[in-house]
Amino acid sequence: MHNNSLSDRFFLGMYDEVTAYTGGSDEFNCMACHTPIGTDSLEALPPSWPRISRITQEGILCDFCHTMIDPVTYGPSSIKYGPRADAQSTFHQSAFSQLLTGSEFCGFCHDQTNPKTGVSIQGTYTEWKASPAAATGVRCQDCHMTPGPLMPGPNPGKAADDGPERENVSTHWMVGGNASTLASAPHRQLARENLKAAGSVSIAVAGSVAAGSVFDVNVTVANNGAGHYLPTGVTDTREMWLELTVADAAGKTIFHSGGIDGNGALDPSSVQYHTVYQDASGQPTDKSWLATRILSDHRIPPLGSVTERYIVQAPADAVLPLTAWATLRYRIASQARVDSLLGGGTLYIPVTDMAIARVDFP
Repeated sequence: MHNNSLSDRFFLGMYDEVTAYTGGSDEFNCMACHTPIGTDSLEALPPSWPRISRITQEGILCDFCHTMIDPVTYGPSSIKYGPRADAQSTFHQSAFSQLLTGSEFCGFCHDQTNPKTGVSIQGTYTEWKASPAAATGVRCQDCHMTPGPLMPGPNPGKAADDGPERENVSTHWMVGGNASTLASAPHRQLARENLKAAGSVSIAVAGSVAAGSVFDVNVTVANNGAGHYLPTGVTDTREMWLELTVADAAGKTIFHSGGIDGNGALDPSSVQYHTVYQDASGQPTDKSWLATRILSDHRIPPLGSVTERYIVQAPADAVLPLTAWATLRYRIASQARVDSLLGGGTLYIPVTDMAIARVDFP
């Protein structure tokens, strides 16, 4: 996905929107992370954009990370930096970099604020730094540079064809939760596995369940796999929500929340886990470059949980027993937001079911 950081049509649509709003001044500099080399060369900024070279089109490429000496020093060099002190190559000089061994390296891009207002618009690194994962020494690399979902353990092998056997070799897939069609099939599958390993749901009922009665269905959502909040990243754009269905023994649905309509739009009354910004006029906005403050932030911290209360009324003719299904669902962006930028039918955003629970009420 790093390689696709500048070919993501949704991102490009948002960038065009920002550029139009700022009159091309690029005051809100998205490109510094999406194509750092293109930003340094000024190719990715107006007025050169979008006439860019092949190197700039490659987004976040290998050389960017492996020539970085500190957060502001990188670029063409015959010395390639990595996390091993004994690395040797027949193609270039190799040197150890302490910088590449820690989560701080990832935080350069995965922690951003609005430069005008100081409002956090992406706080993944800050979330991790305050988490139990950081307290126990688990780094970003331990989950996102492994061959399986969320820290499966050491990955022995060779880092290079002619290199020595290593106890652990970091993969460079760096998959998060993006299961969109922009990713290759193996990466989409790993993204889905990551999402399924990150959260869980459980259901409890409170009150008397009978035909004609009113009772509570309490759904608990837990973050038991991620070292940051669920969801994380640009959480004004991400969609993670609960879908709850209660049906009677005849298959009749008596309660439903969290559905998606034929256009892919989420039921606005759904329980959603996301950040909502406020603009200068005091209105909610889904445009982070207009954010003056965080209006609400309903998400799940690492090793934390939230319980949502649903009030359900069973009709008098309900056939007992009743059954409830709760599903924690996720997609990388709102389909409505994508459609507003690119046009309906241009880009489909798939939904991943992270966790499912079922309860038959007595």
